Amino acid sequence: MTDEQFIATAGGGILYDASRLSKPDEELFSRAHWASLGALEEIAGGRSSIAVLNVGAVRADSAGTRWVLRHYRRGGLIAKLSQDRYLWQGAARTRSFAEWRLLAELRRRGLPVPAPIAARYVRGLVTYRADLITELLPGARTLADAITGHDLPEAGWRAVGKTIGAFHREGVHHADLNANNILLADSQPEVYLLDFDRGRIEARGAWEQTVLARLKRSLDKIKGQRADLRFGDQQWQWLMAAAAD
Repeated sequence: MTDEQFIATAGGGILYDASRLSKPDEELFSRAHWASLGALEEIAGGRSSIAVLNVGAVRADSAGTRWVLRHYRRGGLIAKLSQDRYLWQGAARTRSFAEWRLLAELRRRGLPVPAPIAARYVRGLVTYRADLITELLPGARTLADAITGHDLPEAGWRAVGKTIGAFHREGVHHADLNANNILLADSQPEVYLLDFDRGRIEARGAWEQTVLARLKRSLDKIKGQRADLRFGDQQWQWLMAAAAD
């Protein structure tokens, strides 16, 4: 169970799981700090790079532990005006705090998502910037990578659909479900969903088909970019049948 705690900072605040951290400070979210410890890796993702923090390299009690540090960045036309600042509407409505708390709730419900570690906001006059740290799921591959140059068996596609269906039965509306934020663990058919920025829990409805349609578009788009992507109508039918069960 997540032990939610809050600590105020000079420029904002940090929300964290006290069962995993003890009194975090701003350095926790500093890539320069982690780099100085020789514990920073960076991988491409989303609208900016995502930093992977090798916690096990600096904490004797955390061998093998790695976290993902994500800085929230805007997309679309508005990014030309501000790449990473959002309108301040209170701490609870910051992107980082909202996603941290949603992940904690999803884990409480037994849904497969990475554990939230810490979230931060840094205030300006009327805006804020935000960061989120979650656990890294070892050995997992994105759905996009898992079907590039390899056939995912029927059981794998059905596992993806079954997982999406489980989220929908709980009313979990993923705002941007695509083939890069579905993770397949080594121990298939275990499937995880990532990136719940702007996600929410609401009454079931037509939005479920919108979420699935977005996933289908992402698979079709990646298929157009990768000649060896193993995806077609049959695979989609397996996924949809399992999502509806």
